[in-house]
Amino acid sequence: MSFGYYRKAIDPMQRLFDLIFSTLALLVLSPLLIPVLIILRLTGEGEIFFRQQRVGQGGGTFGLLKFATMLKNSPNLGTGTVTLKDDPRVLPFGKFLRRTKLNELPQLLNIWKGDMSVIGPRPQTQRCFDAFPARSQAEIVRVRPGLSGVGSVVFRDEEQMMHDAADAARFYDEVIMPYKGVLEEWYVARRGLGLYFLLIFLTVWVILFPASGLFWRLFPDLPRPPAELMPYFPGLAGRD
Repeated sequence: MSFGYYRKAIDPMQRLFDLIFSTLALLVLSPLLIPVLIILRLTGEGEIFFRQQRVGQGGGTFGLLKFATMLKNSPNLGTGTVTLKDDPRVLPFGKFLRRTKLNELPQLLNIWKGDMSVIGPRPQTQRCFDAFPARSQAEIVRVRPGLSGVGSVVFRDEEQMMHDAADAARFYDEVIMPYKGVLEEWYVARRGLGLYFLLIFLTVWVILFPASGLFWRLFPDLPRPPAELMPYFPGLAGRD
């Protein structure tokens, strides 16, 4: 069996598991989702869902769903589509949803529809996608974006990184996104069902143990962070 044939065989199998997992998750999590819907309706600005255009497979855009955690006009305020730690645009209940990642659960509907996969490069707004190097952009749009992925697992403290930077916009465009692009290229080159299931496990693992560096041990060939990001990965010091 050729390598190219193997790659083509991945997509329908991954799509099958996406449908199974998203359907089961919607059913199992429904008792949790319903109270969230009610609280969002009764608090903040009364909005339940936030839909935002993101870049998907093939370079087209789709409407990504999240629970509403910020002011309605937040994309036109402050840092736009880039969110900082303790961002004043985030609503009180939204802080809890963002910290626990529950705000991402409506994307199960995006997965069920086929806009996304459980695992893949995180879908970006056009402004953020344009911050990727051209080579990374070309690789990322080859696959469906994901609810989680290697970029999500590695970048657990992105808002803290932005908060600490003297120039948050420069740091995001010139440090975070180029490195994140390299990580997503790494995923696209190695994608397969084994990596798919391993990244699902790691997503749960880093939510439970956010300080864990397990992914570095499991993926010794994972591209290392640039010097400006290394302080956020102390477990890597002296390992190379």
